[in-house]
Amino acid sequence: MTRRIQVLPDEVANQIAAGEVVERPASVVRELVENALDAGATAVEIQVERGGKRRIRVTDDGQGMSREDAILALDRHATSKIEAASDLRTVRSFGFRGEALPSIAAVSRLRVETHDADGEVGTLVRSTGGRILSVSDVPRQRGTTVEAQGLFFNAPARSAFLKSVSAETRAVSDVVATLALAYPGVRLVLRSDDRLLLDLPASTELLERLTRLWGEEAAATFLTVHAEEDGYRVRGVLQRPDAAQPGVRRGHLFVNGRPFRDPRLQQAVDRGYRTTVSQGVRPWYVLYLEVPDGAVDVNVHPQKAEVRFREGDRVQDAVERAVRAGLASEASSATLDAEAPPPRLLVREGPPRSSGDAPDGLGRRGASASGSAEGDGPGQMALFVSAGGDEEGAEGITGEQLVVRPERTRLWQLHDTYILAETRDGVLIIDQHSAHERVLFERLMRAYGEGGQSAQRLLFPLTLRLTPEELRQVEEVQGILHRAGFEAEPFGNDTVIVHSVPDPHPWFDAERCFREMVGELAEGTSDLMRSARNQHERIAMTFACKGSIKAGQRLDESEMQELFDALFATELPHHDVHGRPTIVRLSTRELERKFGR
Repeated sequence: MTRRIQVLPDEVANQIAAGEVVERPASVVRELVENALDAGATAVEIQVERGGKRRIRVTDDGQGMSREDAILALDRHATSKIEAASDLRTVRSFGFRGEALPSIAAVSRLRVETHDADGEVGTLVRSTGGRILSVSDVPRQRGTTVEAQGLFFNAPARSAFLKSVSAETRAVSDVVATLALAYPGVRLVLRSDDRLLLDLPASTELLERLTRLWGEEAAATFLTVHAEEDGYRVRGVLQRPDAAQPGVRRGHLFVNGRPFRDPRLQQAVDRGYRTTVSQGVRPWYVLYLEVPDGAVDVNVHPQKAEVRFREGDRVQDAVERAVRAGLASEASSATLDAEAPPPRLLVREGPPRSSGDAPDGLGRRGASASGSAEGDGPGQMALFVSAGGDEEGAEGITGEQLVVRPERTRLWQLHDTYILAETRDGVLIIDQHSAHERVLFERLMRAYGEGGQSAQRLLFPLTLRLTPEELRQVEEVQGILHRAGFEAEPFGNDTVIVHSVPDPHPWFDAERCFREMVGELAEGTSDLMRSARNQHERIAMTFACKGSIKAGQRLDESEMQELFDALFATELPHHDVHGRPTIVRLSTRELERKFGR
């Protein structure tokens, strides 16, 4: 009988296994840098040649390995991170499977130099295609250097799928940048051939790292977010809605210090931004999630790029609420300041020393729930969040806590369009149309849940002729229109009769508002219509846009005060439903700078 099933040779099995871990040079860089960070490195230098195809070299000053460990590390499933399957519930290190080094060794010519604190000399291990060729002494300082040459030299089919040198170099740079955001307190240097691509000194502030990675202009557009609920913590930075643009999005998620991707959490971020940015705009963000042990499974993806949350809906809700809360703060409003005070996210220097020692906290090294770093052990990092220059009031300022001078709130109307309000720190410039738009939108959305908003019965009903598509829209959303205050019924083939209308302000033109609302609903092509998630929201958005007071409408002092108070009673006072700012800030500091004081 012919035997069809056979056990593959170790060399073939190792190459197959390596295919799950080592996809391209960037995969090698990620695995080696993560190992260095797990080893407690405070500085890591990465060198690549020809995008990593020819050579990858990663050097760290971590705790190093003994000779026995250096040899054992090339065996599959040899790891210092866990001992039993139950340890996966609490693992905080990047690595835990013991697959990285043997997988890299299986498809390259590998050289491992290492020295721990206990050894008199270092150890050099050389291997080719997964076979150890030699083990020898080598003089070196504490730490480890891993060099992989000729990636996929023994797997030409895999090598053929690699992209151009520039594309592979960009992928390596992206990996290093992501890990740099996870570890602001560690110096990272990336060199490509003879060029220095990244030189990121260890920093006590995450914003400094963002500045070096994305530039000062981009970093200045961020605001902080900080929320905690039942052991689930969300912290980080969000881009101000007025600064967000269409195009490429830079979004980073970390859970318990581990970078990961999750389209559902990205959607949660987008939901948090709803009605603050226009359709197609893609705000940038960096968010750190801290969840209880056992609440996340990190062992669900070959390259550990994805995780699975035990309570996924709860995590998504936490992220959405945190983003929403951040966008409710004064820091989310547009500013005229040339040098706005940046958000502060302070980090304590130094990485964790091992997965077993990794403390609870944000970015694997965290602050307490109160934002205090007291009690953090050596080598831990803590993040603190502040909207401005001091750490007090780090949660940001909500509309209800607006810093207007309580004893003398002064309001002026400029060009019958803008309202100026004096604050403790400068002046707010409020667009009266956009502000009223936000007020009417949130007021109607609340009224939907209470049976509808109040309406005024007309003594002489409006009789309006509509197009067939407009009439169809009225019939389709007749009930929602009624709850919005418009009691309208079809009359004949092209006519509706409006019996009741809302009364949001003295200058409200009910007929014009109704016609414009129905026309926009029938057309359905505006950004406003595309951004609405349901018919209720579409009606609320169009009513807010068409029914609010217009630019050029003169207001007396009491009317300005009423609008001002109503705006700051909303959930998101700084943004209208189109994604435009309702408020622009100008600080006293900026005025003094302009006047040379």
